[in-house]
Amino acid sequence: MKSHTEYLTFTLPARMAFENITPQIEEIVRASGIQEGFVLCNAMHITASVFINDDERGLHEDYKKWLEHLAPFDASPQRYAHNRTGEDNADAHLKRQIMGREVLVAITDGKLDFGPWEQIFYGEFDGRRPKRVLVKVIGE
Repeated sequence: MKSHTEYLTFTLPARMAFENITPQIEEIVRASGIQEGFVLCNAMHITASVFINDDERGLHEDYKKWLEHLAPFDASPQRYAHNRTGEDNADAHLKRQIMGREVLVAITDGKLDFGPWEQIFYGEFDGRRPKRVLVKVIGE
C-alpha cells in the first residue's frame, strides 16, 4: 500500500465562505499515482470544515443563512462562554461542528468516485487568516 500527503492552505477574506476544492484534490490524487484506494481531506483548524455537497450558489447561501440562524456571530461574552476567554469566534466552532471536520472519498481507476453532483468544499467560519487542509491519499 502507498500513501501520499499534501497540505492545502486557504486564506479566505470573508468570515464565512465556501470554496470548491475538488480540482485541487483531483490533482493531488493524479500526482499520487494511486489507482484504487481512498483520499482523506480534513480541516486542521477547529473553525473550518471540509464537506461534500452540490456546487450550487443558492444552496451555499442557504447554508450560510441556516448556520447563522443556528449559531449567530456575536463577539460579546454574554451569548457564548467561549468568548469569555478573550476569543470572539465561539459561533465558528459550533458551525464547524455542524458541517464536519473531514471527508473520505473512494478512488476508483485513479479518479474520485463521486455520486451525481458531489463536490468537495472547504468551509470557513472564522476567516481572514491562513488555515490548512490535510489531503492524504492511500491505496495501490
